Amino acid sequence: MAVTTTTTTTAAYSLICSATLTPPRTPKLNNTTTTLFSSNKSLILFPQLNTLKRTNKFHFSITTKPFNKPFITFPCLDSFFILCTSLALSMSLFLIDIDAASAFAVTPARKLQSDELATVQLFQQNTPSVVYITNLAVRQDAFTLDVLEVPQGSGSGFVWDKDGHVVTNYHVIRNASDLRVTLADQSTFEARVVGFDQDKDVAVLRIDAPADKLRPLPVGVSADLLVGQKVYAIGNPFGLDHTLTTGVISGLRREISSAATGRPIQDVIQTDAAINPGNSGGPLLDSSGNLIGINTAIYSPSGASSGVGFSIPVDTVGGIVDQLVKFGKVTRPILGIKFAPDQSVEQLGVSGVLVLDAPANGPAGKAGLQPTKRDGYGRLILGDIITSVNGKKVTNGSDLYRILDQCKVGEQVMVEVLRGDQKEKIPVVLEPKADET
Repeated sequence: MAVTTTTTTTAAYSLICSATLTPPRTPKLNNTTTTLFSSNKSLILFPQLNTLKRTNKFHFSITTKPFNKPFITFPCLDSFFILCTSLALSMSLFLIDIDAASAFAVTPARKLQSDELATVQLFQQNTPSVVYITNLAVRQDAFTLDVLEVPQGSGSGFVWDKDGHVVTNYHVIRNASDLRVTLADQSTFEARVVGFDQDKDVAVLRIDAPADKLRPLPVGVSADLLVGQKVYAIGNPFGLDHTLTTGVISGLRREISSAATGRPIQDVIQTDAAINPGNSGGPLLDSSGNLIGINTAIYSPSGASSGVGFSIPVDTVGGIVDQLVKFGKVTRPILGIKFAPDQSVEQLGVSGVLVLDAPANGPAGKAGLQPTKRDGYGRLILGDIITSVNGKKVTNGSDLYRILDQCKVGEQVMVEVLRGDQKEKIPVVLEPKADET
């Protein structure tokens, strides 16, 4: 007859109960219970044998308690029970299934923490907006004289709108004869340059891609950023496909120089998120997935990521992109001068910007600023030294650029200069660059 149990207390107990046992013939001591006595003063209670015949299975329990009354002993019962137990253990090795075994060793499923899930979701949602840009240049083979397009650089960018505008760094596309943009689904499109701003290292491209393939990034705000908040950089470093690096904002209001013109870029975001060659032009995102900057440069003597990266803030980028999309150019005011390096002025023991040249057809030349020149004997005569503009002190070229960035084309500014030993104030009407008219 088959012996089964409804509850188990130990693994061995379960295995024993899964075997097929035939209890030995036992004396009947009462009408309700068949009692078997062992020599160790423990009693084993079985249900009535009549019930066993009707149901073909029974439930039993094991209890131990002292027994001081005379009892019947069966010397062979212990040996028989041990033999049955051994047989049950042996048979269980073949009869037990995987589900039963797994009940004794359950490995919980690996779960991600909430911050990990947020990072994974951010990467999955924003990766379709990041593109890979290949810069191709025309080269002529020295032996065959064939004209070939040779990749001379690569970088990252991101989709700005559904019209196919893509934003990247200017130094990514500089000197390119042909540009190709690869989307996240590996589809590649020819790109044309809409416009660029060398001074701020921003460029806008356009591709003729279906609207359903374009996923613009949500534009955030960079004015309220705080040091210590988490940021995420997505790009294609070293040509690798879509790579995510994380970090925090490690500094604000930094200043770097444009890779193309050397003009300073103010209010730059500093981050410790790894930015390597190929990350240039890629987006810097906040924890909500909003665009807060364009990854543009790293500070590294060796050329590898040193944990100090810089991103142009989105508040600066937004205005530039809007002008480039609408007009194809950025109208930034200039004084129309060439000035000496800051070190040269420091050697003279003065503070300000020394005017080397002021073309007569430029704003400063029209206003009467004096350039540096030589007299009939070859002696150097210093030109005007600009010390302030609109009452704001000018100590070097970066100060002058910073002040002009806050002005508009056509605006009149008051330029204070040191001419010889005298200070003079000269009104100058600002004009756009000659190549941007």
